[in-house]
Amino acid sequence: MSLKPSTPTSPAPAATPEWVPESERLALAARRRLYFRYYAAALMLALLAIGTVWWLTARDLESTDDAYVAGDVVQVMPQISGTAVTVMARNTDWVDAGTPLLELDRTDATLALDSAVEQLAHAVREYRSAHADVERERAQISLRESDAARAADDLRRRLALAADGGVALEDIRHARDAVVSTGAALEAQRAAYRASLARIEGTTLSSNPLVLAAAAQVRGAALALHRTKLQAPLTGLITNRTVQVGQRVTPGAAVMAIVPLDRVWVEANFKESQLRNMHAGQAVELHADVYGRDLIYHGWIEGFEAGTGAAFASLPAQNATGNWIKVVQRVPVRIGLDMQELHAHPLRIGLSMTAEVHVAPRSGALAMVGVVPTPEAPRIDTTGIYRDDATVGDAIVARTIRDNSPGASPAPTSTMALGPGA
Repeated sequence: MSLKPSTPTSPAPAATPEWVPESERLALAARRRLYFRYYAAALMLALLAIGTVWWLTARDLESTDDAYVAGDVVQVMPQISGTAVTVMARNTDWVDAGTPLLELDRTDATLALDSAVEQLAHAVREYRSAHADVERERAQISLRESDAARAADDLRRRLALAADGGVALEDIRHARDAVVSTGAALEAQRAAYRASLARIEGTTLSSNPLVLAAAAQVRGAALALHRTKLQAPLTGLITNRTVQVGQRVTPGAAVMAIVPLDRVWVEANFKESQLRNMHAGQAVELHADVYGRDLIYHGWIEGFEAGTGAAFASLPAQNATGNWIKVVQRVPVRIGLDMQELHAHPLRIGLSMTAEVHVAPRSGALAMVGVVPTPEAPRIDTTGIYRDDATVGDAIVARTIRDNSPGASPAPTSTMALGPGA
């Protein structure tokens, strides 16, 4: 079988470009120029619309995302030492003001109260005894006065008889000695009377210093017993609980904390260049990262901190160096929140926020927000759980005085009332 040599195939001829008439090429270029004009016009209109929107809405808007939720962290501390026997709250519990949180062992406080009551009873009986002593010393004075008068009469009779020689000189000397001794006894008795009278003079059972001191001890012991039960000073969320059952606690050492989440605010750190037209009362729109941009909080500027964050840092910056570089400073701005919005969408301390402030000085910043919350009146932080502490123990004092002084009027119900002249 013979093989025929293969002949190389010739390449296909290249396609020749089609010929485009000159009129069609000019029409295509004209259409391209027209499209470019349309595109440029649309771009200019878009830029003009964006500029108009910015001019109308964002020209006087200052915003920052360096903002965080802040609030009070109330440290709960015992007022007496003791051993925790019952812990009635844990982290994340919501408690109302006055809710029991911690109970301490009552043994020591009960014993101290019993001892104070005994001291008060002793003071009341000492006062009654002092009254009896005054009456006894007064009677003794009468007795001594009669003895002195009798001794003086004896001396006068002996002196009258001495002229006739009917009385010996020794009897006269003894009579004189009796006068002196009875007079001295009378003066001693009067001094004893004054000493007894000084214990009760110008006082009553309710105003005697010894009774007052003993009553104060009873009230102090009763207050210590009352403070074995620790109550929540205000309404809020329990956090940072450190106490455990059986732990020894001391005054001034925090055992837990309460955060009143219904009274939080926002600390927004604006640049110093953004503060030019800001002032207290301006409306603020805020967004929480936890809820997203769809939810808007309406607040207002409550005030400005006294300095920048760097000024109050633990290690403030030292700029007196040769390689100093200027850094734009930020000033914390306190922003109040609408309570109804806060109750509907609660926040937690430390959450990130975005704040936008309308600072237009001409159009009235508050009117530029859809819903303008009315800033609440300045609130004073206070609690009422210690309101009755001043009267703790009054009933025990009154009962102790009544039981140890039959027929005496009951003691006043407060230390202030147990004063001289009460």
